Amino acid sequence: MTIRLYDTRARQIRDFSPLRPGCVSIYLCGATVQAPPHIGHIRSGLNFDIMRRWFTYRGYDVTFVRNVTDIDDKILAKAAEQGRPWWAIGYENERAFGSAYDALGCLPPTVEPRATGHVTEMVEMMRGLIERGHAYAADGNVYFDVRSFPGYLELSNQELDNLLQPSGEGETGKRDPRDFAMWKAAKPGEPSWETPWGRGRPGWHLECSAMAHKYLGEAFDIHGGGLDLIFPHHENEIAQAKAFGDDFAAYWLHNAWVTLSGEKMSKSLGNSVLVSEMTKHWRPIVLRYYLGTPHYRSMIEYSPEALREAEAAFARIEGFLQRVTELAGPVQPAAEVPAAFAEAMDDDMGVPQALAVLHTTVRQGNSALTADDKDSAVARTAEVRAMLGVLGLDPLDPQWAGTGGGRSEELHGAVDSLVHLVLEQREAARARKDYATADAIRDRLQQSGLAIEDTPAGPRWSLS
Repeated sequence: MTIRLYDTRARQIRDFSPLRPGCVSIYLCGATVQAPPHIGHIRSGLNFDIMRRWFTYRGYDVTFVRNVTDIDDKILAKAAEQGRPWWAIGYENERAFGSAYDALGCLPPTVEPRATGHVTEMVEMMRGLIERGHAYAADGNVYFDVRSFPGYLELSNQELDNLLQPSGEGETGKRDPRDFAMWKAAKPGEPSWETPWGRGRPGWHLECSAMAHKYLGEAFDIHGGGLDLIFPHHENEIAQAKAFGDDFAAYWLHNAWVTLSGEKMSKSLGNSVLVSEMTKHWRPIVLRYYLGTPHYRSMIEYSPEALREAEAAFARIEGFLQRVTELAGPVQPAAEVPAAFAEAMDDDMGVPQALAVLHTTVRQGNSALTADDKDSAVARTAEVRAMLGVLGLDPLDPQWAGTGGGRSEELHGAVDSLVHLVLEQREAARARKDYATADAIRDRLQQSGLAIEDTPAGPRWSLS
């Protein structure tokens, strides 16, 4: 068994070899909490959640760090725009991200550090870089000298002479316009912390380098994030960490975007689709299926039609599981997934190919049901549940089944009772050969959004 991953820096698929046998360490750039998350934000969390689950299935002990950027130019701009404290905006949206991750079934990270809680580590890193000649202070700012680090831009494959480094307001005193800010001098009304070079606040890139060093050490296995982070964020992280003396990440993995009309989904384009709104209209498990089953390096073009297709595909899986459960009772997941599924997942987390194996197994199970082959149907069900479990999509898992007795479960129970009352009336009409009334009841239920299926065990309903 060898897991293979596409390494952005190497620009090729590489065999995965962990730094410590049996262990995997992952740092994922998490939320910048200036606003609540749209589905484009959450896609990254979903992709790396599936990756983490696969490593765990393969027997690795996974340490998963996903940070929170709670001090940033965008957060301060929102605070000024809304006339609210920056920390209130940050915390409100941090909670919104947490709720979105939870709603879509993402496992909690091993640790979720906030940038503002690690200023001490940032100061230590800046001090070390200045001592080594890789950084300098000017006008209360601290800059990284990009020409001092020979490996700069290897990740993004750019030429230094052609580089246009993003620069913020107040970044004065640079020796070279391509140098980037690690620390920004204090401005009136903005939060600031004391340092040997004056009061100020951290730059975005420094935050992640310092937090990765604190929680994962001088070297770790995988650094992840969206494609848009390759430059400048990840490129600058590498420069800071390696110039400080760290080996940093051995593999760099980047997920693609969710697009709308061919453009990256973003709030600045006004085309964002908030997770909190989407879950009012779509079941969270369907959203997870939609966002998590394309290959992590493939773009997703958002449309309601595509979501409906995902909903229909997942309904076929659920329908099979429900039929077998009615026939044979609860079926536990198999100890191992089918070999073809595992082969697909080992090949750069090939979820689409793995999903094809899953749907083939569902079709085989349905054929077994048709042939009254109960044993085969149960065996296929165990395999299906094992595969769904790896993807975080098992509808029979307590996470999705609502075993906690929440309001959604209470509502489902009430609807189930009402629908069965109507179905009993339909059965009574059929018993007295009043087929017109029976058909009218069925049509009315279908108009209400319910699908009715007549089975040997009696009628069964589901959302259409």
